[in-house]
Amino acid sequence: MTDIRPELQGSPFSDPLELVERLAGANEWVCHRHGEDELCLELEGQWCRYELWFSWHRELGVLQIVCALDLSVPARRKAQTQVLLALANEKLLLGHFDLVGEERRPTFRYALLFRDGSGPGPELIEELVELATSECDRFFPAFAFVARGLKSPEEALAAAMLETEGEA
Repeated sequence: MTDIRPELQGSPFSDPLELVERLAGANEWVCHRHGEDELCLELEGQWCRYELWFSWHRELGVLQIVCALDLSVPARRKAQTQVLLALANEKLLLGHFDLVGEERRPTFRYALLFRDGSGPGPELIEELVELATSECDRFFPAFAFVARGLKSPEEALAAAMLETEGEA
């Protein structure tokens, strides 16, 4: 991600989606507004292209981010994928994964609550984008292994959680 532009630093925005749009422009992210309270960013991840949906629930003061993986789970792999979801969610400190729609797309979700008219600053929005995309990058191989029937949920998670040490 690029440096935050000076005009975006400082006080929080009352409309978080306006801030997301400005950050999208500053970072050259593809951004589509879908109504007053929803927008979508498209970003390249390590394994695929992600769609990040931001929803602003003004009456509740809740900003929700949803990041969908470009991966469909076949119906015959749904039960195994649900086991993997439970195992993956145990590894997350923030947010959770679920399956969305008829395509059964693994999706990362996270929501923030803002009170008393406060809203996020640009640093927080960038951290949310980083959180969502890094968790999707981390777990994508496990979802792909299970969706393609190459590994059990436990084996897929273990393979995805391997961390390399040193340099080659």
